[in-house]
Amino acid sequence: MAVTVRSFAKINLGLSIGPARPDRFHALETVYQTVSVHDLIHVEAASGDGIEIRCQNPAVPCGATNTCYRVAERMMRFLGRKAELTITIDKHLPVQGGLGAGSANAVATIFALERELGQPLPAAERLRIAAEVGSDLPLFLLGGTVLGVGRGEEVYPLQDLPAIPCLLITPPVAVSTPQAFRDWDALVAREAEVSACAAQAGADATQEGHLTAPAASVKLNKFSLSAFEWLSHLNKSGVPVETDGDRAETPLLDLVRAGIENDFERVVFPQYPELRDVKRRLEREGADYASLSGSGSTMYGLFRTRECAVQAAEKLSAEGLSVTIAETLTRCEYRAQRFV
Repeated sequence: MAVTVRSFAKINLGLSIGPARPDRFHALETVYQTVSVHDLIHVEAASGDGIEIRCQNPAVPCGATNTCYRVAERMMRFLGRKAELTITIDKHLPVQGGLGAGSANAVATIFALERELGQPLPAAERLRIAAEVGSDLPLFLLGGTVLGVGRGEEVYPLQDLPAIPCLLITPPVAVSTPQAFRDWDALVAREAEVSACAAQAGADATQEGHLTAPAASVKLNKFSLSAFEWLSHLNKSGVPVETDGDRAETPLLDLVRAGIENDFERVVFPQYPELRDVKRRLEREGADYASLSGSGSTMYGLFRTRECAVQAAEKLSAEGLSVTIAETLTRCEYRAQRFV
């Protein structure tokens, strides 16, 4: 019988883009957060050899480029096993939505295949395979609230946020992550050129700072300090303090005060103004924190109560937006709900 695993999505609670590295990836810092919406991954092994990917969504590749195929191939090679694998993806999450759907599918395949074969991988080997296939796969080995650094593949478990209601909205646009990085590099180059011209002309703009792009390393340090301030406040009180029975209020307010943002918004919003409009609508309807997830196109809003989230979803749906109600998952919930 096939093993079925829930493949949960993630959102990014802020994302800071640093300089390009020698390997052509960019240095990143972000806080990943798994959420309750998910795909389903079914894995079945039979006698024989080969890997077949099945998915009814035409946007999902079913060949060797599929992330599920790539992790399965590496696993079988490491284990020295042969089998005819059928991996079926029951797709509910958007493709190219910034929710890490393809990466989550791949990690769900690892867990499903381990159970199907009755042979778990060593933890270090899981991590190696995940990091080889994609930058945000390793976060799904942990789940919950996770710090991502390096190119995003270096992950560290953080104290979990409480369950926070959220709305997910994915407008019908596809944002290319490689193109978003190219646009970011172009933006940084333009700002650096403006800064250099201002300095050469003896203008005051450099001193005032409003035309000067901060150095990439300085940007990452600023994100680190903001995230540290936010997370330290949570750590001091253990479980966030309840306010009128509302566990979400304190961490949400602290998140807003910390000024944590997603750098991709600076290059994605000008090209896709409908995404900026969605963010404003979420804030208008009561989201305490709204942001682009990854490079998009999914926008999310975090709310203090489920009742507030439901009311906002009803209003936004009436405006013609496709809205999904979800909530953040702690690490324990992520693991407990993994297998169907």
